[in-house]
Amino acid sequence: MNKTRIILVTISVLLVNISSTQNPFITHMYTADPSARVFNDTLFVYPSHDKDDAVKFTMEDWHVFSTIDMKTWTDHGVAFSLNDLSWASNQAWAPDCIFRNGKYYFYYPVEHSKIGVAVGDKPYGPFKDPLNKPLIHTNTEGVVCTRDFIDPAVFIDDDGQAYLYMGQLVVNAIKLNENMVSYDGTVYLLEGTDDFFEAAWMHKYKGNYYLSYVGESGEIKYGMSKNPLGPFDYKGVILPKMNSGTNHHSIVEYKGQWYMFYHNSDLYYKNNPDVTPKFGWGHKDSPHPYRRSICFDKLYYNEDGTIQKVVPTK
Repeated sequence: MNKTRIILVTISVLLVNISSTQNPFITHMYTADPSARVFNDTLFVYPSHDKDDAVKFTMEDWHVFSTIDMKTWTDHGVAFSLNDLSWASNQAWAPDCIFRNGKYYFYYPVEHSKIGVAVGDKPYGPFKDPLNKPLIHTNTEGVVCTRDFIDPAVFIDDDGQAYLYMGQLVVNAIKLNENMVSYDGTVYLLEGTDDFFEAAWMHKYKGNYYLSYVGESGEIKYGMSKNPLGPFDYKGVILPKMNSGTNHHSIVEYKGQWYMFYHNSDLYYKNNPDVTPKFGWGHKDSPHPYRRSICFDKLYYNEDGTIQKVVPTK
């Protein structure tokens, strides 16, 4: 009887009830860089995890969240962490995940310079590293990266070909092999992005490929193409700069509605009401960019396939 009572309490702690219009939607911890995916009628979000006392981007593990109604979210706990790796020890930054061959493939960056892959039987892990080394890194032949090699985003096209996009300042892409833990050896450098800084994301809608990303301006921008490797035709801004300075997003369709996920620093200011709000990165004495919070809002297309600007809600 006591055992049953303990189990019920544990489960209730993991359920976070929210309104579909309330942002941020995860409030019991700091999260950033949300990659949203739909598996078996459930929407999963794979974010990075900012520490409660963070003053730098020193993240160490990855949680997974899920919902079936966009209102109640389940925190599945730590799915993967730096403790699970023998070849990396810091910077557990923005991840992504995809399903194929009956497995879930979790792509993640570490140490500013390496992209790894882990595999699990369930969308919320646990994940295990099958390679015991990076899938690709800054010294890999063909990679162009003069800053951080980060932000992997995976995309499987209608013909079954899988792609992985990553990088900072330059979008690097590879064609993944069927096993999803190797690639054909060629690195593609995508063209046609305006002001690209980081956080590349690929999705497809009515035959068009959309490469969205965070510009050096801090805004989320996008381009369109008829080929997943471009070149892309720059189309404009989807989301304005947030008070976190940095941003990182994903775009997904769920139950007939398209959504954009992103992050800001609203939770930090709510938790620290005595701190004077300062907008964005680079303001003196402003620690908030290191403690971020994930949000989502509805996304709509115009008749010509272009994307309407997303309106952030609170």
